[in-house]
Amino acid sequence: MSELRAIEAPFVAGGPSGVAVRDWLKNLTAEDEQVLRMVGAQLGALACGDVKTRCADGLAHDHQAWAARKRELTALSSARWAGAITKASHDQWALARRCQAAHIADLQAAIATIRHRLSLPVGQKGTRNAPGGYRSRQEWHAKSRRLHVLQDRLQREKADQQAGIVHIVRGGKRLARTRHHLHAAGLTKTEWRQKWQAARWFLAADGESGKRYGNETIRITPDGEVSIRLPTPLAHLANAPHGRYTLTTRVTFAHRGTAWADRIEANRAVAYRFHLDVQRGRWYITASWQIPPAPALPLAAALAHGVIAVDTNADHLAAWRLDVHGNPVGNPRRFAYELSGNAEHRDAQVRHALTRLLHWARPAA
Repeated sequence: MSELRAIEAPFVAGGPSGVAVRDWLKNLTAEDEQVLRMVGAQLGALACGDVKTRCADGLAHDHQAWAARKRELTALSSARWAGAITKASHDQWALARRCQAAHIADLQAAIATIRHRLSLPVGQKGTRNAPGGYRSRQEWHAKSRRLHVLQDRLQREKADQQAGIVHIVRGGKRLARTRHHLHAAGLTKTEWRQKWQAARWFLAADGESGKRYGNETIRITPDGEVSIRLPTPLAHLANAPHGRYTLTTRVTFAHRGTAWADRIEANRAVAYRFHLDVQRGRWYITASWQIPPAPALPLAAALAHGVIAVDTNADHLAAWRLDVHGNPVGNPRRFAYELSGNAEHRDAQVRHALTRLLHWARPAA
């Protein structure tokens, strides 16, 4: 008789660590768009150079090197823009290192599996816990060649890891590769170039607690006025005091707008990022902030008054209230949603179903 899978002990999952909300910048003037493009291109070029410098430093990078990079960028932008760029470069390098370690682990697992299957007789059946041999001599031969390819790749990755070498593509490796497959992607060379340039722009600013409205570089007032601190080379484009440019549009975050307004009125940190959707020709701005970690609730306390069990299905959420012993109480509930149509419609349907579920769960719990 085969063994059954072991069921892990139940636990209480932690809550989200951050929030991000987005709004469409409507009715931008031609001058507004031109300024956003110029700022994004100017800072994007600086960000590309800074990523290259950070990757060249490798494991030898320290606080002195970080300070030197920031001083160089400050003369070409501003102190806050330089801080945002260097921090983004450092975070990107750290992310690349984590991805590199994960890739090495995947290669090691694949090599171990192939070695095990090559060591077994051809045609031997596997078990629930371990795979069997390969089905034919042809497959065995192909996998033996594959093993050498993976071993060479693993050796290169480990050498890069020890030397602190990472490979970063500003704009994204997937979009860069799309340049060689424009017909399959349904893009012209001009359309791809526009997407590539927009992806390499840098228009993001970190939040600062205690500063006015939570951000000195990209600022949004409670009434939705958006202003940007221009880099030094573009200071002549300012239409507001202190080298700032104010957009003609107004921002209203429909989702979590109240939470966002509470933060900026208390001068708590809020980070902002501009993004251009080239296909639609729309500019968006994303506001994000961190949520203080809440203490983990013990499982016994969470089950003290029963819980709501939710099952996700293809077209609905099935919910039922359970008592402390896991027995259903009352009648089940069904919250339907429709996943046809475009991505925005599907997201709206799921959000609406989750909202109705939460409204039902509050008094039920």
